[in-house]
Amino acid sequence: MKQIKVKKGTILQTVGEVDTKVYHVKSGLLRSYTIDNKGKEHIFLFAPEGWTIADSATSEEKSELFIDALEDSLVIKVKKNIDKEKQNIKPILKRVLVLQKRIIMLMSSSAIERYNHFVKTYPDIIQRVPQKMIASYLGITPEALSKIKNKKINKS
Repeated sequence: MKQIKVKKGTILQTVGEVDTKVYHVKSGLLRSYTIDNKGKEHIFLFAPEGWTIADSATSEEKSELFIDALEDSLVIKVKKNIDKEKQNIKPILKRVLVLQKRIIMLMSSSAIERYNHFVKTYPDIIQRVPQKMIASYLGITPEALSKIKNKKINKS
């Protein structure tokens, strides 16, 4: 595989791209991050020498992360060949995608936005787990969860 020289400050991936790549860092330093709707940057991962960095998006989904070089770097760019292996790794990809979205949301979203995402992600379990577990998952208190649910009910 061909090594690519990347200058400090080079953006390798932007939010919304499809057909994203995986980058193996031979030397230098990359990072992945997101920018919330208030313009605040949230770093998801650093990738120094020997690390691999990528967005969890599949070939059908748009990326959620920017990837850029924090130092002059030498990387190996690998095209994700997920479509051929999809049936074998689909459950793993779903887990990675959910975890990535969760971390980004915990860093940048309000409690109400996190709750709405939880309902959308897990519509079948909302009545199957205790409210204190849902609150724990959201990173809030059970009392705060009750307030959020009451606001949603009152808006309906």
